[in-house]
Amino acid sequence: MAESKYNQTLPSGIQIAQGAQDPAHDTDDLWDDSRVTVNIGPTHPAMHGALRMAAKLNGETIEKSYCEFGYTHRAKEKLGENRTYHNFIVYTDRLNYCSALMNNVIYAMSVEKLMGVEVPERCIWLRMVCCELARVIDHLICIGINAVDLGAFSFFLYGFHQREEAYTLIEKLCGARLTTSYSRIGGMMADAPEGFEKELKSWIARTRKVIDEMDELLTTNKIWRNRTEGVCVFDREMCMKYSYTGPNARAAGIDLDLRRDQPVMFYKDVEFDVPVAQNGDVNSRYMVRLEEIRQSLNILSQVADKMKPGPIWSEDKRIRIPDKDVVHNTMEGLIHHFKFFMTGFQVPVGEAYTQFEASNGEMGFYIVSKGGPHAHRMRIRGPSVWHYQGLSPMVEGEKIADMVAGIGSINIIAGELDR
Repeated sequence: MAESKYNQTLPSGIQIAQGAQDPAHDTDDLWDDSRVTVNIGPTHPAMHGALRMAAKLNGETIEKSYCEFGYTHRAKEKLGENRTYHNFIVYTDRLNYCSALMNNVIYAMSVEKLMGVEVPERCIWLRMVCCELARVIDHLICIGINAVDLGAFSFFLYGFHQREEAYTLIEKLCGARLTTSYSRIGGMMADAPEGFEKELKSWIARTRKVIDEMDELLTTNKIWRNRTEGVCVFDREMCMKYSYTGPNARAAGIDLDLRRDQPVMFYKDVEFDVPVAQNGDVNSRYMVRLEEIRQSLNILSQVADKMKPGPIWSEDKRIRIPDKDVVHNTMEGLIHHFKFFMTGFQVPVGEAYTQFEASNGEMGFYIVSKGGPHAHRMRIRGPSVWHYQGLSPMVEGEKIADMVAGIGSINIIAGELDR
């Protein structure tokens, strides 16, 4: 048997791995001295998770590429069909784990829509706090890591400090930091502690100052601008073609934000702007996210002023978890608690799709019920799936180092991608 081309040592001394494939399927001139196929990832930290790109290079320039994922696939949708509606809440944390609070909210809203459940006013305000806090910490890690990938480490530390303070606020809500499981179907795990609104506003004031410092530190920096302006451009037409949403789409001139255009909760009652850029490059995606942090802080400040004391649970007995004193002191409460957590609650036949403007774009849960405590079918629209498929055309003709800037700017989260 003839020796495989893929085991040959190239004239440049680079060894091609067994089974590597030419992404363009054009092998006639692949082994030219100036062209080589290499794997970028999946273990390289610049690939933001378990992602692999097989890239055909001409020197440092990517001529063609093939992007592959699936290295961390955890069958989230099938788990949603084999766990009770309540038990699945903890799995939503592990989708976009940089903004876990928001995943809980969107999932709970979808089940509530299916059941026709309405939650109290304070619960809605608390959920808005969760969503905007999650958006801020997600954007901070995105622009921070994007900067680290390009060598701007100090910038990352500014944002990471504020992000840790935000996690301390989240910890006061639910006792957890990263994977929170705070929302419940029909309510919240617990109410915000006394004085939480004051602490939130204090954090907002500090974070606004830090964001201004971060802006001054990087936005006009010549090195940063040279590395990001005109790099990995994905224009409006390409964003439409690849179903881009969220900051990545708004950076290319698509003026769409579901909080404003399809408002849920009380978003129609708060004022905020939707930042839109036009160039669709790494710099535009950075600028949009930086301004969105400011807008989220504005929303959080308004929510803190509008929150009033009140119940956080719907009194619908189908989904209301009994209070601990009832469980510990009455037989009926103990039985109710046992049945709720062991067998789940019954959901009527029907289907529901709830979408929301998540940190990276439209995230949605589509649930089909045939009755019973489990979903018959569940599908999750994670924005990272759509954004990752656009990486290959985005980086065509770019340098390897610019590809690193590009993938950081679109903020691929592997848990949401390999769902």
